[in-house]
Amino acid sequence: MLCSTPQFKGVDILLTSPWPKYVGNFGNSSGEVDTKKCGSALISSLATGLKPRYHFAALEKTYYERLPYRNHIVLQENAQHATRFIALANVGNPEKKKYLYAFSIVPMKLMDAAELVKQPPDVTENPYRKSGKETFIEKQTPAPEEESACQFFFDLNEKQGRKRSSTGRDSKSSPHPKQPRKPPQPPGPCWFCLASPEVEKHLVVNIGTHCYLALAKGGLSDDHVLILPIGHYQSVVELSAEVVEEVEKYKATLRRFFRSRGKRCVLFERNYKSHHLQLQVIPVPLSSCATDDIKDAFITQAQEQQIELLEIPEHSDIKQIVHPGAAYFYVELDTGEKLFHRIKKNFPLQFGREVLASEAILNIPDKSDWRKCQISKEEEETLARRFRKDFEPFDFTVDDD
Repeated sequence: MLCSTPQFKGVDILLTSPWPKYVGNFGNSSGEVDTKKCGSALISSLATGLKPRYHFAALEKTYYERLPYRNHIVLQENAQHATRFIALANVGNPEKKKYLYAFSIVPMKLMDAAELVKQPPDVTENPYRKSGKETFIEKQTPAPEEESACQFFFDLNEKQGRKRSSTGRDSKSSPHPKQPRKPPQPPGPCWFCLASPEVEKHLVVNIGTHCYLALAKGGLSDDHVLILPIGHYQSVVELSAEVVEEVEKYKATLRRFFRSRGKRCVLFERNYKSHHLQLQVIPVPLSSCATDDIKDAFITQAQEQQIELLEIPEHSDIKQIVHPGAAYFYVELDTGEKLFHRIKKNFPLQFGREVLASEAILNIPDKSDWRKCQISKEEEETLARRFRKDFEPFDFTVDDD
């Protein structure tokens, strides 16, 4: 085959009807397609071999643009171009999902080699690889149920040879198969869904499987970061188990990272007048104050503003305290102690920042409002590069392709 020769570099465009399996193994922003359960392993194998610069598919009838992914293993293989996977909806769909994609491309044979392999800043690992040489793609023939989505003619595994419908399901199967639960959708453009055009991607400093880290815009310090889910979730309460697991991994890693730099970190979430979960992580120099001082500062300022801030058990789960959709404010200290407030009506939007910026903690009261702390994009890019470099020795995502 051509793709097995040393001269083969890849193709510019690949068009397939089925989606590749595992292309969205972290879940996608629309929440409508789980390619762990659907998609074609054969298409994944094809994309792995052909290394398209753009891969378009449309069978699932929804729009989804995945972050670009690498076609090489860093430090183990020569650098290659990145692949962009774009799924398009069906023409004239009632939800008005995107079914056209306009782009300009220079054929790779006309491009300078260095320019061709230049990696975009938001590039991720190859979704079809488990590790260096092992792939998700099975060597055996895929099971019938795995490949059902791409069978448009006859199911060769059925002795009767019944014709399949365009959905890929047997005509005698249940007309209303059980659908997986869809995560909530953003009411409009979301600044934090990673696949959204509104995301300020130059602030992104690390990308995992289900979550990512980004520098806070107008942060309290140069290393004030946010833990955010890649897909759209409004609060910690709504997260699936696998997303919660990675959030906890990020929290533990950031604690170790900041501790190595002589700092403890405070985490808080305000699920009130916000559409996408933002878990704020603010480092506090160990020399500034003790954890008890931070706890006292939150409780004191809460009392002054008639906010009932309660201490909850260290190993308690927020899901046991509040149901999805309810408004709340939540603080977690480096000792594991947790403070919680159930918001019933009005709540000061900058409360968490005000406490941390107060004289008792960081002593930067003029930074209590993020809008007064904004810097230029060039300065933000510099801070993001610095954080990525400093965080690299602690990055657990490099082992979780």
